[in-house]
Amino acid sequence: MHIFLTGGSGQTGPAVVAELVAAGHDVTGLARSDAAAARLESLGATPHRGSLDDHDSLRRGAETADGVLHMAYGGDFSDLDDMMRRDRTAIEALGQPLEHSGKPLAITSGTLVMPAGRETTEKDEPDAAGIAAFRIAGERACLDFAARGVRASVVRLAPTVHGPQDHGFIPMLIATARKTGVSAYVGDGTNRWPAVHRLDAAVLFRLALEKAPAGSVLHGAAENGVTMKSIAQTIARGLNLPMVSLTPDQAARHYVSPFMARVYGFDAPVSSAHTQELLGWSPTHPTLLDDLEHGDYLATRPRSPWPGPVSQFDVEIGELPR
Repeated sequence: MHIFLTGGSGQTGPAVVAELVAAGHDVTGLARSDAAAARLESLGATPHRGSLDDHDSLRRGAETADGVLHMAYGGDFSDLDDMMRRDRTAIEALGQPLEHSGKPLAITSGTLVMPAGRETTEKDEPDAAGIAAFRIAGERACLDFAARGVRASVVRLAPTVHGPQDHGFIPMLIATARKTGVSAYVGDGTNRWPAVHRLDAAVLFRLALEKAPAGSVLHGAAENGVTMKSIAQTIARGLNLPMVSLTPDQAARHYVSPFMARVYGFDAPVSSAHTQELLGWSPTHPTLLDDLEHGDYLATRPRSPWPGPVSQFDVEIGELPR
């Protein structure tokens, strides 16, 4: 297939592009800068200049493709309404050229849209009042195309998509531990986070494009829930720091923002059993704790986990607040 995608030069995007090219697909990727275009070319993809706000460019890319994958997400988190509008209208622009064609449209969301406190499945409804409710509008915009002759699917990524050169939640947690001198968790630390290795996520995106039925909701989680205490323990051991428990009030001051304190205290296990059975997806790469212990996360030279202010930067779905 000829795939048009957005977000191909971000964190997870290059792994997805490489996976698609290796499987024999032709890939064209949206590029808003010379650097993004060069990155796509290095991966074997053809750059297509434009942005999420350039709907004419998005339509042109989709019109010439056999399938579309939308991974890019960005904006100013101080204006969630505008961020949701930006994503929804981009999805509508990408989906319209595919109407009545039977072609695939896959978009990314995050498992943090699901209700907290219990293990949820792909069949459960997202939480309209939850911590990641701003992702639901994009999901609905995509799934609406299933009734309009498009093989539309939503891939909800785990909040931690781990692997080399990660700059998401876990590096931010490590950076905080280095700065404060303690590896912390909230409460008793039994709250659970799903996780998936970047290369396993890339395979899932390819399978979604190749064979996900119209209207599919898929969970990109290789591990249903890793406790935050076990993550804090691994960081503490690797950095030779003490480990501490924080109250919610203490966490709001300890982490970079009160929002991040809520995120790190969130209990959000999910199942991906239906996704694995439906698509034959079998994650094979290292677990999150293995990656933490043996990967590049705890290297002596710390990496900058964020390309800009927390309130404004491009993100790849699933990894909030990014």
